[in-house]
Amino acid sequence: MQRLFTTFARGLPGTGLFILRLVTGIGLTVQAVAVLQAGLSIEACILQVLAASGGLLLLVGFWTPIAGTLAAVFELWIAFSRQEDPWINVLLAIISAALALTGPGGWSVDALRFGLRRVEIPDSRR
Repeated sequence: MQRLFTTFARGLPGTGLFILRLVTGIGLTVQAVAVLQAGLSIEACILQVLAASGGLLLLVGFWTPIAGTLAAVFELWIAFSRQEDPWINVLLAIISAALALTGPGGWSVDALRFGLRRVEIPDSRR
């Protein structure tokens, strides 16, 4: 996973990626809950649950490239399969794809699991 990113951004860029992940994950989850409560067809519910699962993975920053790509694909599928206003789905798909391409940032599970480690080599001359 570390090979997918040059670094896990910290500081202000990391904070920006964290906020972007937070808003996207919450948006995908809230949209899925609204569709489930509306009682639409089973196909629409399955697509929303899949998109929400990608959103939850984005929210914590776990498997960000995979979760972002899957969330983008499912949101575009939802946008082009429904007759309603598709723009919120297109927006969530674009943000999910951007997160998949830029990475999770320093405040994520991916950074904890796959980030750079500091290796201490003991002095053998003692």
